Amino acid sequence: MAGKLKLLYVSNPATGLNGLPSALRESAEVVVVHNPLRALATLAREPFDAIYVAAEHFQSALRLRRLLENDRILEGMPDAVALLDSDFTILWANHQLLKWCNRGNVIGERFFAALGNPDVVGCDGYPLLKAVQSGLANSSLLKMSDGRHYQMHAAPIIDPEDKARHLVVTIRDVTVETQQQQKLEAIQDAGRELADMKPDEIFAMPVEQRIDMLKANILHCTQDILNYDVVEIRLLDRKTKKLVALLDVGMDEEAVCRELYAKETGNGVTGFVAATGKSYLCEDTANDPLYLTGVTGAKSSLTVPLKLHNEVIGTFNVESPQLHAFTDSDLQFLKVFCRDVAMSLNTLQLLVAQQMNAAQESVAQIHSQVALPIDEIVADATFIDEQAANLDENTRARLKKILDSASSIRDVIQKVGRSLPPVDIYIPPSCDKRDKLKGKRVLVVDPEPSVLNAAHKLLEQHECHVQTAQQGADAEAIFKHNANNRRYDVVIAGVKLPDMSAYELMMRLKPLVDRIPLILTQEYGWDAGHTLVKCRAAGLHPSGCVIKPFKERQLLDTVETIIDWTNGGKA
Repeated sequence: MAGKLKLLYVSNPATGLNGLPSALRESAEVVVVHNPLRALATLAREPFDAIYVAAEHFQSALRLRRLLENDRILEGMPDAVALLDSDFTILWANHQLLKWCNRGNVIGERFFAALGNPDVVGCDGYPLLKAVQSGLANSSLLKMSDGRHYQMHAAPIIDPEDKARHLVVTIRDVTVETQQQQKLEAIQDAGRELADMKPDEIFAMPVEQRIDMLKANILHCTQDILNYDVVEIRLLDRKTKKLVALLDVGMDEEAVCRELYAKETGNGVTGFVAATGKSYLCEDTANDPLYLTGVTGAKSSLTVPLKLHNEVIGTFNVESPQLHAFTDSDLQFLKVFCRDVAMSLNTLQLLVAQQMNAAQESVAQIHSQVALPIDEIVADATFIDEQAANLDENTRARLKKILDSASSIRDVIQKVGRSLPPVDIYIPPSCDKRDKLKGKRVLVVDPEPSVLNAAHKLLEQHECHVQTAQQGADAEAIFKHNANNRRYDVVIAGVKLPDMSAYELMMRLKPLVDRIPLILTQEYGWDAGHTLVKCRAAGLHPSGCVIKPFKERQLLDTVETIIDWTNGGKA
């Protein structure tokens, strides 16, 4: 057969070689195939000098010509393309598939074997069989042994002459996209787990331990999933606009200690991001006007705002020793992660607030139960001390110790309650803050325990020191006892007291002070003793009267007015 012409003859099975001229049968090496697809597969496996198509199969010849033209087009595609028969044997493949298989010519091999038997990701493990049996195209994700991922699309075709089913399979390398999606899913899972602990574990932990746990989880995700080794997180103090360091890894000490504020200029990239709420990609630190050195040798950085309900609560900064180290994908990943970081920080803050509020309520409940009994102890001890002029020195010392101890108990409870919560969490925004009342001493005398308790509650939240009494004589004794060193700034007295009127009490206190800091409290109704009229004639401030039960604002405004007046202000 040496030197003979090698001829590919396309014919129907029934015709065989009979359709080929006898001269060609005798002078050429003839290979017979029965459809254009088989002709294309044969051409891919071995070279031929000529192709002969019987005249009666002109349409087949046209199809073969088109397939050959398409073959040249498909060779230049970046995607892999293959033609398979119903047994999934490769009849033809373009250059890209041969390159990815890396096994030379794979024509005649089973498709999956040629690719190295990759795993089919998902529930459908037999996508080629499904396409052949259903006659419908489908897509699947293939995972290669070397970690690459291919998106495979299998579309069935039917030869109109012999009704044979074939598959056209295209494969696209989606490794980058798949890895990005997997990374995004890992980031989202890690973000959800940042502060994920059982309630009993959370409430058993001290605040510092919960913060350390959150830091450790953030650092784990940042290093193991995002692959960032230099990290800095700062939280925004809403009052001062200062950015306070929460977490730093790999940063220079000078950078960590640097004071930064949420301002667009003069505070580096971090200050700009906190002020504007916009992410900032610094591709070249040497030529960036905003960049301040975070770590020696850093050549690029990425900073993203921590946002909660569209409000900036801090910043998240990462740095790299490589130029242009961060991409748009890194920016998107960090934004997703920072959203979860912000939520976790808020959850942690709410948990702390919940525990603090519970503790504060407990302290308030304790105080409400012991405040009046302590006031009674102070009143009784003071009254005895004032009335018993002949007491020996030792007895007076003991009385003074009782007074001091009782007052200290109340003050300690108040201080504990005030020291528990940070102001910006536990005082509601609507709360009327009264700095003028801080540290002021108020004496309240009224026969009704509800009035005394209300005075404690309303005034002590503004850090007033409140002492109560139920009778005028007790109030007089307490006021006299403290007239020299710890005098009361305001006296709030009911119009009707069990042992005297408020006017009588006013007259007893008048010799002790220049301006009597008295506020009368009365219910709506007729004042039969004309106490208010008499008190005003004796020097009561025009605004020195409030209605009970107390209206908070009216009470606080009146107390502030009397404080200003007794300190030299106008009536």
